[in-house]
Amino acid sequence: MDIFSTQFLSALIAIVIIDLVLAGDNAIVIALAARNLPPDLKKRAIIWGTVGAIVVRTAMTLVVVWLLKIPGLMIAGGLLLFWIAYRLLTEQDGDDHAVTPAQSFWDAMKTIVIADAVMGLDNVLAVAGAASGNALLVVLGLLISIPIVIWGSTLILKWIERYPAIIYIGGAVLAWTAAKMVTSEPFAKDWFSARPVLVWVFYALAIGGTLGIAMLVNRRRALSTATAT
Repeated sequence: MDIFSTQFLSALIAIVIIDLVLAGDNAIVIALAARNLPPDLKKRAIIWGTVGAIVVRTAMTLVVVWLLKIPGLMIAGGLLLFWIAYRLLTEQDGDDHAVTPAQSFWDAMKTIVIADAVMGLDNVLAVAGAASGNALLVVLGLLISIPIVIWGSTLILKWIERYPAIIYIGGAVLAWTAAKMVTSEPFAKDWFSARPVLVWVFYALAIGGTLGIAMLVNRRRALSTATAT
């Protein structure tokens, strides 16, 4: 894949958007883990903890990229990514992050790296799917996420609170990535290639269905809350 091709650039943009919408929880965990440290150690813990987490996440993503080459796993990964997109769009505000504040620099580093590895599985799968097996895309996308998590997450969270549509844009990108994974599965690729119209129909149904169901669930939840109060 040529780095100046439309395919490469569109995949890189998709990875950046995925990092934007999925980095919030990881940033919150980092802040919670380091909040009891002295100011000088807190900044160091946030920076080096994030760098360590990104290194671990990059390794995990490259492993997932390799695993997705196993026949059938692209479809399984795509279906799982549809669920991740739905969960992102319908998760309730105020979800508790059970992270014990660290008492030392190294405790904070360990907590940040482990928590990010566990919580970053959705990000890993989404980035691996968007990268379509290109290791350079994986590394570039995750390198871009370092300043996003360290410096940009608070601003991003404020934007999301002010403009909820950002979440739906992220959900659409995840659904698009999931659809791409399903149609790229070797078992199904030839069948879809012979029916290009059905590919567009599948993408439209995948993205529209994911967003539509999530909006319906959110609307019913809002109506139920309003009725209860």
